Amino acid sequence: MKYMGSKRRIAKHILPIMLSVRKSRQWWVEPFVGGGNMIERVGGKRIGADINPYTIQALISIRDNLNELPKNEKEFPESEYNKLRKINSYKHKGYAGYAFSWGGKWLGGWRRDSKGRRDYVREAYNNAVKQSRSLQGVRLINSSYEELSIPGKSLIYCDPPYKNKTGYGNCFSHDNFWQWCRKKADEGHTVYVSEYRAPADFRCVWVSRISNNLRYDTGSFSWGKKPVEKLFVYGGGNE
Repeated sequence: MKYMGSKRRIAKHILPIMLSVRKSRQWWVEPFVGGGNMIERVGGKRIGADINPYTIQALISIRDNLNELPKNEKEFPESEYNKLRKINSYKHKGYAGYAFSWGGKWLGGWRRDSKGRRDYVREAYNNAVKQSRSLQGVRLINSSYEELSIPGKSLIYCDPPYKNKTGYGNCFSHDNFWQWCRKKADEGHTVYVSEYRAPADFRCVWVSRISNNLRYDTGSFSWGKKPVEKLFVYGGGNE
């Protein structure tokens, strides 16, 4: 699913690193599952959680209710999209609010091309058909990372709101998050985190400069530039 901040473009680089240390029958857990563009590429026992109920609603719609999703703009025109801000009764509001929005930003404006030739509702449906197969068997949970119940000794992949990045609220405590990661690693889990920077006790295992449409607000990066994306593991990673 189209989603702001998706790791779809780097999945092929970072997944082999994590999967190389994943044990047989070990749970794969994503407390910040977002658009599901990572978890859909992983097999076995999987949990995808997100604090945003519309995010989980969207993934459940894709996983379980393909036959109910609009297939083209005739079935779901821009006028219906514009009603979503005021209407909560539409069963697939989560899906429509992301899949039909510019850049995958929640209700960020109707997706359109400059010449009006592309049917983004149709494109979103075609993508949903592909993703639906990959989401079968994934346990989808609306929960904060702190309250999420995680099976023992899981492999946890975190893609939290990045520090100093626009597009997110200010209510996320990064200090609390890093401390939670340490606690989970001490409990026996293997914890990986995507971020630009991490505390000194987190080891960088992958780095690359990746195009990103969200601005990094330290003065180092701006629109159109490429921040350095990194993958960290806590300590030795329980390898």
